[in-house]
Amino acid sequence: MSASPQEFDAVVVGAGAAGLFCAGVAGQLGLRVLLLDHAPKVAEKVRISGGGRCNFTNRDLDPRAPHKHFVGANPNFCRSALSRYTAGDFIALVQRHGIPFHEKHKGQLFGDRSSDDFIQMLLAECGAGGVTHWQPCGVQAVRWDGRAYELDTARGLVRAPRLVVATGGLSIPQIGASDFGYRLAQQFGLQLAPTRPALVPLTFEGEAWAPYAQLAGLALPVRIATGEKKAAAAFDEDLLFTHRGLSGPAVLQISSYWQPGTPIRVDLLPGTDVGQVLAQAKLRSRRLVANELAALLPERLADAWVQGQPALQRPVNEASDKALAALAQSVARWELLPTGTEGYRKAEVTAGGVDTRELSSQTMESRQPGLYFIGEVVDVTGWLGGYNFQWAWASGWACAQAMAAAP
Repeated sequence: MSASPQEFDAVVVGAGAAGLFCAGVAGQLGLRVLLLDHAPKVAEKVRISGGGRCNFTNRDLDPRAPHKHFVGANPNFCRSALSRYTAGDFIALVQRHGIPFHEKHKGQLFGDRSSDDFIQMLLAECGAGGVTHWQPCGVQAVRWDGRAYELDTARGLVRAPRLVVATGGLSIPQIGASDFGYRLAQQFGLQLAPTRPALVPLTFEGEAWAPYAQLAGLALPVRIATGEKKAAAAFDEDLLFTHRGLSGPAVLQISSYWQPGTPIRVDLLPGTDVGQVLAQAKLRSRRLVANELAALLPERLADAWVQGQPALQRPVNEASDKALAALAQSVARWELLPTGTEGYRKAEVTAGGVDTRELSSQTMESRQPGLYFIGEVVDVTGWLGGYNFQWAWASGWACAQAMAAAP
């Protein structure tokens, strides 16, 4: 390892969405920037996002009310960055690079072609800023001498007065996730909010799940909810049955709010008065209850719902009012208790992270001088649908602006 360090104005550790964007902006503002990452491939999370098309932002994000779309100990922490670099700003950048895109639904914007369009755009922005990019290149140690940071890296000794941590969370370890950012925060005495998998499928164990395991692959639109009163959350999204539990956008969304040991509630037919439909069917139909239910729900689900209930194994006109009312209630308010989640292996993001009380919401700089944290490593977690990427862009932009303005 070289005795004399290579000097930069800023080092950005982590070449994902936040790190790439921050490095490019900082370079274009005149800073000499080094971007490095231990993983062999750049921006793998960008590459796999949105089914390979990259759900790069969300038009519906309201920077004035981040608590609507973000969770964490203090969701309002991200208001400053989100209001100064908006979804519209990033859309303008995408348009300047000629990348075609479309809105899927609920403000979610996706590329028309491939996520690689966005990776190449971010790399081009880094190129325009003259960013030095080392990858793969691990960091073995970080030291602060009161004026600058010294990093022992796989490519030699590096020195810079500003260090940006954009290393993400613990999600999807198979593409290089690590706890580097958390360990570095602790090294410099910064507090962490407890981490947990978020935007993750929920699992159920034992005999209670046996009747539903056979429904794996079945999907339908639902309303899903958890919590009570001020802690309540609800989403209207698609639900997917799996062999081990529930997934799909509805479950990924609610997982960020679900607390272990508490139930979730699912309305399998939102907007439909199932009790009224069944009561009317009783007056005019001789079909089996399961067949009447199958007119409303997927047939496999309808069959599973009446399975093992003798009071429902008959024509609807012979079923008791009490049995039909109980069936309607079970469809409209299916309450079940998850035993856990699929963990970081299947989680799209990590909730928790560097405590926002340790950071400036204006600059992303921590109480430790010259040390910045951006993106997923911070205790800011967005909804499914482009919100986490917008936080990556906005926090990276705020950090780059602050570094360029620093004396």
